[in-house]
Formats: sequence, structure tokens, C-alpha cells
Amino acid sequence: MLIVDADAVRVERQLLAGELTCPSCGAPLVPWGHGRLREVRGDLGVRWFVRPRRSRCSGCQVTHVLLPEALWPRRMDAAEVIGAGLEIAALGMGHRQVAACLGLSDGTVRGWIRRFRSRSEDVRRYFTVTLVALAVDPVMPEPAASPLSDAVSAIAAAHRAAAMKWPQMNTVSRWVFAGRAIDGRVLTCTPSAN
Repeated sequence: MLIVDADAVRVERQLLAGELTCPSCGAPLVPWGHGRLREVRGDLGVRWFVRPRRSRCSGCQVTHVLLPEALWPRRMDAAEVIGAGLEIAALGMGHRQVAACLGLSDGTVRGWIRRFRSRSEDVRRYFTVTLVALAVDPVMPEPAASPLSDAVSAIAAAHRAAAMKWPQMNTVSRWVFAGRAIDGRVLTCTPSAN
């Protein structure tokens, strides 16, 4: 799985030009069909369908799904929706209240919060290092009420630092930024060090 730009035309051009490389061996990726059609839940109940591009490494022959940056692996909801839920949870609300705010099932939201909570220290550490790397004079977030809240604050601070360094980042949500920064692994596995 490789997180790529949301613009499918740009991704296709990059793939054909050999600009996308294998995360394992660094060889250029080549087109290799498409993944299955997926329904995605977005903000305000909007639903859309995505058929992710697949690619194959010209070196090691491993195949990769090219997932648009607004999505996270193995999730039916867009990064924005999941991020909104995590921000609400960071305020101290339980999963049932978060689910009611978002109009989603309790089980779905409980799963996000549990997975994020179990990885929150690694996520906080990763985005704190990112903040220090991006900001000229980094302002560390104040300690919050929980490790989950600390991780959400670190993501927000790193996103602000990125927007100060690159103004075009103001058009990218903090949750799309977070997913792109750690290859969509906000919920799925422990991020590697910068």
C-alpha cells in the first residue's frame, strides 16, 4: 500500500513516467490494473466510490495499491471523518457520543478510538519529531488530559508548522497531512521513526 496524491490524473502521469518508486527496493513502479471498487463515507454523509490504482515494482515484482491520500488503509471512512472523531474523543467524549455526533455506528467509532489510543504515544512522538524538523522555532503543545489528546495536539502542531513552511499546506486538512506523513498508518500500525 502506498499513499499517493488524490488527483488520479497526476498519479497516472507519475506512474507512467516512473516517478513513483517501490517503498521496499526503490525501483520504479509500473501500472498493474486496479483494485476493487470501494465505497467511502465522507463528511456530512457524502458517499463516493474509489477504485484504487494498482502498480507493480519493476525491480522486486511486488504489487502495491496506490491509495489516494484522503483515505487510510482498511477504512471505509475518509481521513477527515476519522480525524473528526478522534478530535471529538480528544475532548473527553466517549465513543457513543462521538458516534452520535458523526452519525456512525458505535462499533466503528470505538474501533478507531481503541486503535488510535493504543498507538497514541508512537503517533505523538512521530509528529513531535516532525514538528521540530519543520518549524524554525517550534512551539510544543501543552500536555493534554490523555495520551490520545496529546497525539491529536501533536498532529495539529505539526500540520501548522508544515503550513508555515509551505503555505499550500493550508489547503490540506491535518488528517490528510497526518495520513500522508506516515503512509496512512495513523490507525493500522506503529509509524517508523523520521
